[in-house]
Amino acid sequence: MDLRKYNSYGARNIGQYSQPQNYELEGKEFEFLMDDGYEYTLRFIDKATLEWCIKGEQPRKAVDYLCNKGDETTYLVSYELVNTEKRANHTWAIDLENRLVTRVLSVVGENPKFEYLITPKYEFGAIKHEGAEVKSYPRHGFTSDLVGNIVQWRYGSEMETVHVYYCTDFYRITYPSEKAASQEFNETLAKLPSSDEPTAYIKIKDGMYLFSLTEANAEKVLKGEFTFRSNTMVFLQNYKRVFLIGRAFGTVVADGNTTLLHTPFSAYGRVLDPAEDERLAQMLTAPNPYIV
Repeated sequence: MDLRKYNSYGARNIGQYSQPQNYELEGKEFEFLMDDGYEYTLRFIDKATLEWCIKGEQPRKAVDYLCNKGDETTYLVSYELVNTEKRANHTWAIDLENRLVTRVLSVVGENPKFEYLITPKYEFGAIKHEGAEVKSYPRHGFTSDLVGNIVQWRYGSEMETVHVYYCTDFYRITYPSEKAASQEFNETLAKLPSSDEPTAYIKIKDGMYLFSLTEANAEKVLKGEFTFRSNTMVFLQNYKRVFLIGRAFGTVVADGNTTLLHTPFSAYGRVLDPAEDERLAQMLTAPNPYIV
């Protein structure tokens, strides 16, 4: 048997190394007390369906939720809201070790000029636990810990990226030219002033971060030339094991067809030394052309 027939499955996209979906939360219920004053309940009904609600409102179902683990006690849960005027996604980083939680809210089309544009919002909170007082601190929070680092992420046998974490509000990306899957992406990047895109860096715990990016500048500049239309990607990165789990949410438009994207991915990483690559080192300090 030639095992290469399996190796080619999904080799050119971010899904090949995806972890199996995790169903450990099935049958469990959580109450999240968020710092914006709202309280959320999540109840995992079965392997595909959950119910969520804001306190005082009727529960709403979400189907085909995604769930993976960043370590033994940290989950990344993502689901698309149903029966909403605009497409929307909730992604939760559920940290059972510290009884803390972070929510990423992503809504498609809030900008009237760019119908696919997404501007994520972030909220921090605590997990209610019977018999324990919920305090107003500590919380997950925005961080500069990753700034100055360059990390190569491998999503499949033919898909790799290099992330350049050069400031707290943006990141840069490049694709190894020797990978076949890189050609289209590098051709797209060549049309842009630079690869800078808006980001958020959030510390979950020691060695674990929630990194979120949105392909906003590409959407505004290319105006449909790129098939991925302002997608948001949320990465739960475990640097003690140098791997990540994540989800992508947004829209793909190709050959006149529109695909609604909500997909999981995983990757294995390698922290690079900027001193060994002059081009990457320059990406840490080059000016961002999108801001003054």
